[in-house]
Amino acid sequence: MALSTLVAPVLRPGRRGAAGAPSTEAAPSTEAAPTAVPSTEAAARAGTRDADGLAVASFVLGLVGLLAFNLVLGPAAVVMALIALARSTGRRARAFLGLALGVADLAVLAVTVTAHGLVAWGS
Repeated sequence: MALSTLVAPVLRPGRRGAAGAPSTEAAPSTEAAPTAVPSTEAAARAGTRDADGLAVASFVLGLVGLLAFNLVLGPAAVVMALIALARSTGRRARAFLGLALGVADLAVLAVTVTAHGLVAWGS
């Protein structure tokens, strides 16, 4: 929101103070002041959108983590999926898939470390 839209209703047009600066006396306004706090309905939609984004991100990170960087992407997918589920996402199936893929990433990491003694793919 621009500063001029916040200050304009406060200043009277054409009135100047002693130093030539605009007067800070309140002008009568016929407009309704914009509300700074969003309605609970809009806040709920934004929260659901954020949770849906977390569910999709956990799915993608879990999927990519099966191929590379499972040490980092697996736990990240698990955490994002749990946060999305806690925030009541509309994409619960995708969040559960992200959770399962994150756990699978950690299982692949455990098998790799056990078999090769390394935290890397290869022989």
